[in-house]
Amino acid sequence: MHSPVEIHFHGIEKSEAVEERVREKVSKLEKHFSRMTHCRVVLEAPHRSPQKPKVFQIKIEIGLPRRQPIVVCHEREGSHANEELPLAIRDAFAAALRKVDDVGSKIGARPKLERGRRRPRPDGHDSA
Repeated sequence: MHSPVEIHFHGIEKSEAVEERVREKVSKLEKHFSRMTHCRVVLEAPHRSPQKPKVFQIKIEIGLPRRQPIVVCHEREGSHANEELPLAIRDAFAAALRKVDDVGSKIGARPKLERGRRRPRPDGHDSA
């Protein structure tokens, strides 16, 4: 990856342990998908009323060369904030891994129209 990981906190107190966990997950993702150019992770806990459980939203943006970035948004509800954030991170990165696998398989596969098509010789002369 060309640039460092960006980690942003919104409505959650910044924590070195959480940052380290996110960096570990990003490095595993990078080992699995080496075409990443950048990664931005936003950890968010929007304000909720006391009747509703706390919700964690995790957004992961993965940059690719010459393509639109892959964006994964994951939301997890829970009543125990300290216990649920690591689970939300785990689930979000699992979803990102599935999406990266899907995109990676599409990048590697040639379009159906291209398969079996005759290509001109590099010197520009036809063989007919």
